[in-house]
Amino acid sequence: MGLTSAHPASPAQQPLEALNGSSPGAWAVGNPPSRRYPWGLLCFPTPTMITFFSATFRSSSKPVCSLTGCSTAFLIACSLLLAGTSASAQSSPGPQMGLARTQLTAGMHRLDVQLAQTPEQRQIGLMWRKDMPVHEGMLFVFEQATTQCFWMRNTLIPLTAAFVEEDGTIVNLADMQPQSDDSHCSSKPVRFVLEMNQGWFAKRQVKPGAKLGGTLFSKRPS
Repeated sequence: MGLTSAHPASPAQQPLEALNGSSPGAWAVGNPPSRRYPWGLLCFPTPTMITFFSATFRSSSKPVCSLTGCSTAFLIACSLLLAGTSASAQSSPGPQMGLARTQLTAGMHRLDVQLAQTPEQRQIGLMWRKDMPVHEGMLFVFEQATTQCFWMRNTLIPLTAAFVEEDGTIVNLADMQPQSDDSHCSSKPVRFVLEMNQGWFAKRQVKPGAKLGGTLFSKRPS
């Protein structure tokens, strides 16, 4: 999910821009050529070395610098490119699984929920989760009661959101479909939103007006 009001959801992470003919390159010191045709920098890592091959031509088809003279610069550029690609792979989007947890009750049912308490945690929410155990969910905790609106961008599983007052009373419920930018809002200002697998509340006859139990609901914002 993502927030559409207080904390708008970020667009999906932008892909790395590939090197292309319009990208700035490393040029020899001196007067720049009137036209440049960067043919590119190719890196071929092997167990013992990286082989470089680069050619940059003026309109006269004369190389701006020799392969030998530019080898150090290209070695550095290639190393940075490979390091950047590696870092990008490591930082690719994924579900947040290490959040703090708390126990809630809904009548006779016990819930084990993750806590989304910071703006970043709330913004990511359950994005990129491929599944979620039946009695697990995520509780979004806000600093003060306001009208909260959620969408489902980058969210892969259908959810039901319960908009919850400070004392744990459910104000309204909203079924939300995966990968949808439709906005689902609380019918009045709330401090909490509980997301569960879609249909969890309906199957257990938990309706608006029901009261959830949990230590967080007895706390006042500082």
